[in-house]
Amino acid sequence: MTALEPRRRAVGVVLAGGVGRRVGRDAPKQLIEIAGKTIIEHTIAVFDAAPEIDEVVVLMAPGFTGEAERLVARSGFTKVGKVLEGGASRTETTWRALEALGGQDCDVLLHDAARPLLEPRIITECVAALRVHPAVEVAIPSSDTVVVTAPGPYGEVVSEVPDRARIWRAQTPQCFRLPVIREAYERAFADPGFAGRQATDDCGVVLRYLPDVPIHIVPGSERNMKVTHPVDVLVAETLLRLGDGAPGR
Repeated sequence: MTALEPRRRAVGVVLAGGVGRRVGRDAPKQLIEIAGKTIIEHTIAVFDAAPEIDEVVVLMAPGFTGEAERLVARSGFTKVGKVLEGGASRTETTWRALEALGGQDCDVLLHDAARPLLEPRIITECVAALRVHPAVEVAIPSSDTVVVTAPGPYGEVVSEVPDRARIWRAQTPQCFRLPVIREAYERAFADPGFAGRQATDDCGVVLRYLPDVPIHIVPGSERNMKVTHPVDVLVAETLLRLGDGAPGR
């Protein structure tokens, strides 16, 4: 049986560095108001209320940190220690958060601000998993068949159909012992090829640059959706308005 590590401080990092062009806005989609609050307020609220979380750090899109600070003050969040400006990419935004955490010994839970329906149960299980595992990915089994394509003479053609039983859909938070994710990013930024082939998420950086570090799966939830397209706003608002009776909320 694997021994439990001592409990470290747990920091929830809310990544809100993007702009909502796919939802038809030039402002951050995290500032869209649904069910009486902005998306980012709903997201921060889950971490602020989680007993396992000691501090919350918010990374906001450039030019909107003042608005994020105003929302934090309005909502009375007590655990938000920093509101910082995000970078030009997801990886740069994550790195700014890691730099802000310095050399402290802590666990870090990196979460998309555009996932406001995160269930407290997931935070609890992630923090518990980090007492055993150095890296954690929240994911759910794919209910769809996934195909791999290759260029054909008249467009893309199917080249492979992976076994659906082994395909999972990644969510957030993605969680790490801080020295692990920091070392992965340090190696990434030292690689001249990284800028042209950036990973789409933080577990991808660990998998590429620390391949010997196992990434443990914590089951996610279909509710833990990402607000990306206009229809997602309507779905999220409906789920949030029904949320009082939802499991784990």
